[in-house]
Amino acid sequence: MDERSPEHSALYSLEFPAPQVSNDEGSGPVLLHALNGFADAGHAVALAAQHLRDALDSELVATFSADELIDYRSRRPTISFSGDKFTEIEMPTLTMHAIRDTAGRPFLLLAGSEPDLRWEQFVDAVRRLAEQFGVTDVIGLNAIPMAVPHTRPPSITAHGSDPDRLGDLPRWGSAMKLPASASMLLELRMSEHNYRAAGLSVHVPHYLSQTDYPAASARLLDAVGDLTGLALPIAALDNAAEKVRGQIDNEVSGNAEIESVVAALETQYDTFTQAQAERASLLAAEEDLPSGDELGAELERFLAEQLRGDDGSGNDGGDAGGRPSPI
Repeated sequence: MDERSPEHSALYSLEFPAPQVSNDEGSGPVLLHALNGFADAGHAVALAAQHLRDALDSELVATFSADELIDYRSRRPTISFSGDKFTEIEMPTLTMHAIRDTAGRPFLLLAGSEPDLRWEQFVDAVRRLAEQFGVTDVIGLNAIPMAVPHTRPPSITAHGSDPDRLGDLPRWGSAMKLPASASMLLELRMSEHNYRAAGLSVHVPHYLSQTDYPAASARLLDAVGDLTGLALPIAALDNAAEKVRGQIDNEVSGNAEIESVVAALETQYDTFTQAQAERASLLAAEEDLPSGDELGAELERFLAEQLRGDDGSGNDGGDAGGRPSPI
């Protein structure tokens, strides 16, 4: 076989020769999946994945077929028009990379647009790749909008097939029915096949869910390092987070009404933090406190347009497939 010819399956093409991802001691790699679209408030998942590819040695392993997995009519790609002709189009991508952390330890990163179609076949394809590369642990990254203030460190919750492995990370603590995602299905199916599967959800201030929020990305990667022992750099994300924090503070400063909203969110956050010792749920109703939606609605209106104009990225608040992040 020509070394440049990819090995094909129904949903993905595998690079040849495949990268070496075994550890020096012969153990298999961790698989991180970072699918943006459904649960990527503040674009924290996409930012984290891009940061890992940019900051560390990265090698393409497999490319999934967007034509097979994406419904372009529900998430239409963005095409550029020069005034008299079309010049380029931004098509959604979904890839798996082999990456080495700062200590040289390999892991796999599945990142890109969440599939719209053929979820079970997609999950089965990922499982086949995991078997091929000897994966032992699977961790999903999510970012959800919550009634939390930007003036506090991002909080995180965790879940998984082996609760003891999650250490001291907070849990949801409540049974619920909720809309599924491809990431959730992947976690479920991998655990059914005896992989250690876990998920991490960072909480993004819901009034900032439409703009880049690198503080949440840094928190996700910090938690991944705690769970897996991977040495992941976050200094660049911390620096970006400090810049974003300054932009937000500048918009809030001097506006007494907005400052009062942030103060109310701080009170709610601090009340919950104190209640964590009693295993309170972040989703539980807080008596005598206004709802996060009520507190954040005006703040969201005030900041969203400001930040989209100030971050210099031209981001319109959508995910890689053009669909807005949920609020």
